[in-house]
Parts: sequence; structure tokens; C-alpha cells
Amino acid sequence: MTNRQAATRDSVHQLFDAVDAISVQGYDEERRVVYWNVGSELLYGYTKEEAIGRKLEELIIPGSMREEIIAAHKEWVDKGVEIPASEIILRDKNDRDVNVFSSHVMFFDASGECEMYCIDIDLADVKKAKAQATLRENLLKAVFSATPDLFFLMSEEGVVINFHAGDSKKLYAMPNNIIGNNLSDLLPDKIKETLSVNTKKAIDYGDVVSFEYDLEFPSGVSYFEARISHLKDNKQILIIVRDITEQHNSAELIRKQAYFDALTSLPNRFLCLDRLSQMIRDMERNSEKFAVLFLDIDDFKKVNDSLGHEVGDKLLIEAANRLNQAVRKSDTVGRLGGDEFIILLRSLTDYAETVTVVENLLKIFREPFGIDGRELVLTISIGIAVYPDNGVSANDLLRNADTAMYQAKASGRNTHSFFTKDMNDMVLRRLEVEDQLHGALERNEFEVFYQPKFDLKNKSIIGAEALLRWHSPKLGNVGPDEFIPIAEHTGLIVPIGKYVVAQSIKFLVEWERVSQRNYTMAVNLSPRQFRDEELIGFVKNSLDSAGVSPERLEFEITEGVLMIGKSYVDDALHRLHDLGVQLSMDDFGTGYSSLSYLRQYSFDILKIDRSFINGITYKSEDRSLVTATIAMAHSLGLCVVAEGVETREQLDLLEELGCDIAQGFYLSKPVRPGELIDFQYTKDQ
Repeated sequence: MTNRQAATRDSVHQLFDAVDAISVQGYDEERRVVYWNVGSELLYGYTKEEAIGRKLEELIIPGSMREEIIAAHKEWVDKGVEIPASEIILRDKNDRDVNVFSSHVMFFDASGECEMYCIDIDLADVKKAKAQATLRENLLKAVFSATPDLFFLMSEEGVVINFHAGDSKKLYAMPNNIIGNNLSDLLPDKIKETLSVNTKKAIDYGDVVSFEYDLEFPSGVSYFEARISHLKDNKQILIIVRDITEQHNSAELIRKQAYFDALTSLPNRFLCLDRLSQMIRDMERNSEKFAVLFLDIDDFKKVNDSLGHEVGDKLLIEAANRLNQAVRKSDTVGRLGGDEFIILLRSLTDYAETVTVVENLLKIFREPFGIDGRELVLTISIGIAVYPDNGVSANDLLRNADTAMYQAKASGRNTHSFFTKDMNDMVLRRLEVEDQLHGALERNEFEVFYQPKFDLKNKSIIGAEALLRWHSPKLGNVGPDEFIPIAEHTGLIVPIGKYVVAQSIKFLVEWERVSQRNYTMAVNLSPRQFRDEELIGFVKNSLDSAGVSPERLEFEITEGVLMIGKSYVDDALHRLHDLGVQLSMDDFGTGYSSLSYLRQYSFDILKIDRSFINGITYKSEDRSLVTATIAMAHSLGLCVVAEGVETREQLDLLEELGCDIAQGFYLSKPVRPGELIDFQYTKDQ
């Protein structure tokens, strides 16, 4: 052995002689003990004098392991195959088990002879082993390498000082970009604020703070739990991040099984009742209405019995898809069981809104179902209960909707029924109006009336607004407020609207021929008419055929049309403007964003809603709003029309405020064409 090797060995002996928490034994090529420190005496019970010179297997190696140990030692000496460090169970002087973590090292002298050392750590006294700084570091490394969690050590400001990734695939950033950067800057915006808030909590309160979040990786979304600790003495933050994707997905599966129907994936009865109860609380706070629809597929049992349950299941899945497509995102479609479904319609303004949804549901179910090459035609019966009119509890509403559904069944199926008689009467009236509306145009039951419009400066009639009236031989006079929405819904408004345009232009020509003056004619356009691809061509041809200049035709458009936000509305408005007709914004002041529409579209006229005109003589707010509206419109180069003028005081005030045109019952109610011509002559005299 060289002097340097001898010095190294002596230094090692001195180190191990001073440490009694670790057992170190030295032995030669024959496994005879040449070194036995105090730690070995304490651990195995043999004194140094008892151990020196004896073979290791005679002292601490159990009989069952001796051959294996001797063979391994020989492999190391002869072939250089090192004995790996491992946890083993040895024996002490009293033949008791000693559980140790054993590692080995070998020295060679100048002649090639070896001297081996075995370092044993008593695992029954880990605290003593941890007291050694070197072992603590090794133990920490072992822990890091064995756990899949992510560890981040940061400054209090969030700058990463060190990190460990048990699974680097879970790092959201490249490993070489982490240390020295702020952890928040390495994460998506949606997590930054959460991390900042929880880190502050950990610093302020000194507790371990945890929160959950998710990250999107190329392989999919992963879910994590982060635990934040504040190392106050070091002014550092420790964050341990654990992947909880498996637990999250398991919990989601359990939740889905508990709350969702296994066949259709719709909310089940339990979840529907929970949402219904929540809706009751929400609507009660906001004093709003909502509807509960109870649906049953007519004759579904016959399908199951004749075609089998597999076809029946496919039919239920397709039925669920159709229901989901027919409602708003804020509504709930659920399956109660069998062929029974429920729909919760939120925030209703009136019963007519419910009727529109219900009629659409009936319509989409009349389309054949394509199942396994078969076309099945099925219908549904729908019962409707409205909160709070038909109940204020979930059970009452559901029971009453169910009752109404059976009323629909009794009425012949393929229909709907409200729970109360009054509502049913309203629905029956709507169905009767719709039935009579079909064919009313062909039967010449419509008539166009005209309400004159007066120029407030010149005190003369400058035009009129065309207003449709309907007298049904069966129903009598039906008001526009009742039949126009139905015509809009059924699409009948398209041919009816063309009739109004044609009649208005025809009368305008006659009116001007008799009076020898030029007038303007205002016609209302409904939302459905904008979807008519023939609208622009029809208007142009009608004007050309009658020889009427486009600027004398005015189309009144409500803000509801503009709020649709469809490209075909934009296109139609721009094409009408290019055609040269005048565009008037009707009912100004009743919507939410009229000013933006005035900037977006080329309007010529602004029409102030009658609800504001009604109050201008006694409500300062209405007067101020009308004053501001007139000033704003004039600044934009728009003509201002006030509708609904019913008193002399209103007319005088509007003239004083600079309003351009007025119409209303004080000046004239809507009249037939001949009456307007006579009225014109009377005014001229």
C-alpha cells in the first residue's frame, strides 16, 4: 500500500472512529476483520478485541446468507464485481436480527492486495443516521428520485431557486428555463392569479395552503394539486405539486354515474331536481318566471316491443340529441327514466315564449328518425308548468307538468298542454289564429290602413305609415300584436309583407295622382323578411313598375332586427341603402345599443318610441331624453319622427323642441286609403 493510500485509510479510520452512529468493519481478502469501529461494537455487541482476526461470516452473517456473501466477496476480489449497496438483515452477538442498509468500499495496496470496508446504517435508528449531514443529503436525493411529484423552491417573490421533477413530462416549461425565472411567468394566465393569491396566504398566515388547477398538454388535460409552504427563517417558498389526474377522472366518473343518465348522458332525475330547486331560488330572488316541460314519446312501448330494446335505446339517444339542439345553452334537458324527458326553460318573459319553444319541439320530432336503416315517425306529448303560477316547489312543478302532459295525451297526442285552463285557452287561441292565418291572404281578409305623418314646421301632411289590419270572418278583428308574431314564426310574414309593400306603393301612386303632391310611404320590415332572398329584387321591381322614386319609400326597422347579428341582415340593409330607399330606426330608446347601430348603418330617420312621447309633458326624464335624442339625431343629419302623439300639449312641446315629423291619434288615427285622400283635401282647404 502506498503512503498516500495508507494516509487515506488512516484518515478514514479516524473519521469512522469518531462516529458511533455508523457501523464500519474492515476485512481482508479472506474476510478476516482488520477494523471494527465503536459503531460496530454498539450495533453488533462484539468488542473490537473480539472481532479482530475473525471472519466476518462467523460474526454477523446469518447462516442462510453465508454462501451467498462468500461468493459475492470472491466475485469482487477476483473479477471486480462490486457488491451493491442494499438493505439486509444481519445478526448481533446475541443472535438477534439487525436490519441495516449496507454499502461497501475497497482499497488496494501496492502489491495488489485489497482491504474492504462495510458501512452499515442501523435502520432502527434513522434519526441518528439523519443527524449526519452527508447522509441527510443522500436521503433527500433518494426521496426525490422515488417520488413523481414536482418540487419548487422559490424566493418569496416567486423566483425559482431550485426544483426537482419526478416526472419531467408534467413540467409545463422546459427544464433549462425554470431556475432563475418567476414561476408565475412559466404558467398560463388563468393560473397566475390563483398562484399569487395562495402564495400570499401561505406567507401571511404561515399555514400550508393548497389549491387545484389543470393544464393542457399535447397528450390531453392533466389535473394537479399544489401545496404551498412558507419557510419563514429562510424567506423561501416550497411548492409541492402532485398529479391528481387519475383521482380527478375517477371522481368525474363517479359524479357522472351519480348525476347523469348512462344511456343519453343527459342529467338524470336526481340532478334535474337539484337544478330545478336551484332555479326556484334564483328566480325567486329575481322575480322571474320559468317553465318545466314534461315530455313523453308517444307509443314508445310499441317500438320496444316490435323492434327490440336496442332500437329503442338508439331512438332515445337520438331523441336526447334533438332536444338538446332545440333549447338554449342556459336551459336544462334531462331524462327522468324510460321515454320521459324534462326541460327547464329559464327566465321567460311571457307564455308566448314558452309556446314558441314547445311548437319547435313538436316540429323537430315530426321529422323521421333514421335508425338501423328504418325511418321511424314518432311524436311527443308535452306538459307545461310555469313557476310561480303552477307551483313554488320542485315536486309541485314536476307533478303539475306531468299532469299537463297527460292532458296533452288525452287531447290526441302530438301536442302540448299547459297546467291551467287560462293558459290552455291562450294556447288554443294561438293555434286557432295560426290556423285561420293560413289562407287569409288568398281570401283577401287583409287590408292596409294608413296613418298620416305631419311636418311640424309646415303644418302639412308629408306622408303616411302603412299599417296592416286583419278581419277574419271566423275570428273577427285580430290585432297586429296578436297575429304578426305568429306570422313571423310560421314564415307567413314573407308573402304578407310583400302584399303590404305592393299595396302601399300602389296607394302612394294614386294618392299623389289625386293630390298632385309628393309623399313618402313608411312600411315596417320584420326580422323574418330579411331572410327572404327575393326581398331586394321585389322592392326594386315594385318601385320600377309603379314609377316611384326609391327615396319616397321608407322602411321602418326595429332594433330587435339589428340585434339578431346575422350577416344577412347587414347585407340586406346595405343593399336597401344602395337601392336609394330611406331607412328608419323604429322604437328608438327601448333597446340597449341603439347608438352603436346608428353608427353602423346608414339610417335616414330616427323614430322616438311612443312610451317616451307619452310622458314628455309631465316627466322631466322623458322630456330630457327626447330633447337629447332630437339634438343627437340632428347632429348626425337624421330626421326625427315622434310617434304616439295624443294631445295638443305634446304636439306643441315637440314643435318647440325641434322635432321634424309627428304622427298619432291626436292628428289622425290609421284610416282607409279613401279616407286619407279625403282627409288630405280637408286639410288643404
